[in-house]
Amino acid sequence: MISLHTSPLHQPGTGDAGGMNVYVVELSRRLAARGVQVDIFTRATSSRLPPVVPLADGVWVRHVPAGPFEGLTKHELPGQLCVFAREVLRTEAAHPLGHYDAVHSHYWLSGQVGALARDRWGVPLIHSMHTMAKVKNDALAADDTPEPAARVIGEEQVVEAADVLVANTDLEAKQLINSYDAEPGRVEVVHPGVDLEVFRPRSGVRAALGLRPDALVLLFAGRIQPLKAPDVLVRAVALMLERQPQLRSRLVVPIVGGPSGSGLDRPSALAALADELGVADVVRFVPPVEQGELARWYAAASVVAVPSYNESFGLVAAEAQACGTPVVAAAVGGLTTVVRDGHSGLLVETHDPADWAHALRRVVTDDDLRSTLAAGALVQAEQFSWEATADATAAVYQRARHRMRSSVG
Repeated sequence: MISLHTSPLHQPGTGDAGGMNVYVVELSRRLAARGVQVDIFTRATSSRLPPVVPLADGVWVRHVPAGPFEGLTKHELPGQLCVFAREVLRTEAAHPLGHYDAVHSHYWLSGQVGALARDRWGVPLIHSMHTMAKVKNDALAADDTPEPAARVIGEEQVVEAADVLVANTDLEAKQLINSYDAEPGRVEVVHPGVDLEVFRPRSGVRAALGLRPDALVLLFAGRIQPLKAPDVLVRAVALMLERQPQLRSRLVVPIVGGPSGSGLDRPSALAALADELGVADVVRFVPPVEQGELARWYAAASVVAVPSYNESFGLVAAEAQACGTPVVAAAVGGLTTVVRDGHSGLLVETHDPADWAHALRRVVTDDDLRSTLAAGALVQAEQFSWEATADATAAVYQRARHRMRSSVG
């Protein structure tokens, strides 16, 4: 595995760490449980990090020195690709020939390194985009920064080089084919999963989180940046209270996560917006938490809001549903696959706060609807497990290896 720009050891929900980190960790663990040994190469961000850290039985994280340990943004990392690639190749050279059977790269920066390793080692390159510049730029938040042309070109190069492109959903597969001219025969759809042992219904969790038993809890979980649109939730809450002020005594809006991406430029902007709109008393900022704690927040919520402008899958929505909590999500990207509208949650076609206020109010004020959606959320979540993801991904690796041997023969 190559995860250059963000380490699987980092806490999801802040910086560049998010769903991709969870994906790499959970997939690697499940593959190792099936007898596939996994090395994860990532860029070292501290001189104190050991060169190799065991993540699980059969999984090792390898910290690669490439550029200054701190202070580099994703947009500055392309200048370190050569150094990173050299160290990856050097690691393989210390082993007997044929040590690696496949390379699976995550995000376009990793794909650039993976393409070089593929050619050097004679093994297939499997690539997961996770997000795509063209798709993000087509659905940009008003105050967000477009992805640079260099990334678009880099993604096009990786798409051309990869033996297999793993798409999270059928929609992402179509985007790869239509926007990046990917060969349909090289695109495989494998849904990410959810750890159904961690993310499950729980009772009696509200007291430990400082929430009243009768609270109406509208939860946002994720990185605080324009792409994830937590401001849409805050504006919707202001409209809800304007129209139904009696909700104020019971309404709680936890924002679980930290600033990321272009959100780092104005880390206090969301808190300032809540204050400006007069809802700072109901909005509660919670730093990023580990998965077990996050599962408790999901289980404690009345509804989880996912107002993103784009999601290649929507792991937050899947995890929330596994906890038996309805989701109100934007009808974009993978969220239209993860959330079944009217059964496990509600899909909102716009980012207009008025539309979001209407949808959220429906769920939190209608006990029968919320109960129906909660039951449907559990059913919907059963479609996604990391065990199924690992089985399907291992099969992709095998097919890619077979095709490469056949073409050489």
